[in-house]
Amino acid sequence: MNGTMVPGDTPVSLNEARGWLRMEATVDDAVIAGLIRAATNVCEAFIGRWLIVRAAEEEVVLRAGVARLGIRPVVGIDAVTLLTATGGETALDASDYRLSVGEDGTARLAPAAAGIAGRLRVRYRAGLAAESNAIPEAIRQGIVRLVQHLHEARDGAGAAPPAAVAALWQPWRRVGLGGAA
Repeated sequence: MNGTMVPGDTPVSLNEARGWLRMEATVDDAVIAGLIRAATNVCEAFIGRWLIVRAAEEEVVLRAGVARLGIRPVVGIDAVTLLTATGGETALDASDYRLSVGEDGTARLAPAAAGIAGRLRVRYRAGLAAESNAIPEAIRQGIVRLVQHLHEARDGAGAAPPAAVAALWQPWRRVGLGGAA
């Protein structure tokens, strides 16, 4: 599964994090930017969703003629390709598959005629919001607080992250049971 965050597309800006940390100097900007990315990754893993919409590509197995995408919330499908065991590929039009997106943003694709294909390659977009200011403030506040914790723990202090971080993110958490699509 591939997905990239475009530089600058983080839910919390460098200035916001620096302000929360009460840092005036820009000498540690690279460190703070890395902590923002790390805190964002932790947040996305915890809530089970990407925050800012970005492109993803993954190969998914068809089970009973249905493929479930791994990233959510899905906001659009860009391309779907059937992949056969022999290496064949067939690009599908939107009319060649059925897409269903659940309330939690989980997407399922069902090709009309899978034939001998066992997998799909899907390029799509997923994320809660198009830009950082549209991210719920509680999520952003949790990221800032985790940045603060990571900054304070950079010298090896092994304290656990503050419970307030998980409490701020909990309302947006989506946990799946796994298993087949």
